[in-house]
Amino acid sequence: MTGNHEEGRPGPPAAGDETATLLGSLERQRAIFAWKCGGLDAAGLRATLHPSSMTLGGLLKHLALVEDEYLTRRLLGRELPAPWDAVARSRVAVAEALAGGGLDQLARAWPHPETASLRRILIDMIEEYSRHVGHADLIRESVDGLIGEDPPH
Repeated sequence: MTGNHEEGRPGPPAAGDETATLLGSLERQRAIFAWKCGGLDAAGLRATLHPSSMTLGGLLKHLALVEDEYLTRRLLGRELPAPWDAVARSRVAVAEALAGGGLDQLARAWPHPETASLRRILIDMIEEYSRHVGHADLIRESVDGLIGEDPPH
């Protein structure tokens, strides 16, 4: 479903179709964010970078909610279940929507006048992760010096 970056990491294929490219890009952002949060204790997840009060733990909670809001509630029109399984649940929701209507599948509970397609929702999710991966880079570097763009193999 997703392509591989040249080093074997998640990422969009160099010459894939639209679905593989979108999903590969989202998986890459998810992997980078997970790596930036990985291996930290509670104190590391609560660390802030002055003058912001933003934390990696807070971003983790935020992205879990966004995953469920867009891909469980808005796309499939379902109630939100317990948190923390959001990414796994979102992958299942996307696979279900792709099987049922492809990228043109419309959201069932979109709060705006024009209903969005799965294509638009995936772009929104990629943008959301990309925005917060930058924050995570700065915060994680301030915690223990970890830098870089891609998690190790």
